[in-house]
Amino acid sequence: MSEREQGKILAFVGLTGSGKSEAVEYVCEKGYPKVYFGGVVLGAMKDAGIEWTEANEKQFREGIREREGKDFVVKRIIKQIHDLMDAGQHHIVADGIYSWTEYKAMKHEFPGELVVVAIVAPKHTRHHRLTTRPIRPLTGEEATERDWAEIENLEKGGPIAIADYFIHNDGDLDKLHDELDAIMQAVEF
Repeated sequence: MSEREQGKILAFVGLTGSGKSEAVEYVCEKGYPKVYFGGVVLGAMKDAGIEWTEANEKQFREGIREREGKDFVVKRIIKQIHDLMDAGQHHIVADGIYSWTEYKAMKHEFPGELVVVAIVAPKHTRHHRLTTRPIRPLTGEEATERDWAEIENLEKGGPIAIADYFIHNDGDLDKLHDELDAIMQAVEF
């Protein structure tokens, strides 16, 4: 590891619709930069000229990991984090570690710096959020298919299960924000 000040990477994990984006947005409003795991896939889709649909994203996300390795996304995220740290950023928000492979790579690359926060919510709450969200809404059937794909194909359950902190996001935004503030204080972020 290079000679630099030890920082913290506050990484959010959770199934689609749990409230990760809301948590990330709240923390980033405090002035912290972020890296976005899903953005790597969306950017690669755009570069390939593939239109976004839920089906296209699923096929592309799983296909690119199969062709280029399960660590395709995390390699790019690790580089982004190192670039931010080299630029003097010591606290960074990571939006969405997706797989066990990504979790292990992050723990290996940033020992003592990675703090994982799982945002969890009941399935019916998550699915309602997904059907009513303004950007990339899903049908109920698509939400169920996304859950299964994230658990079976992306191994998303591991990082959630082993998280350092859990927020049960079934209340209002004030409750979520209070819990985030408490975690940030506890980890000196």
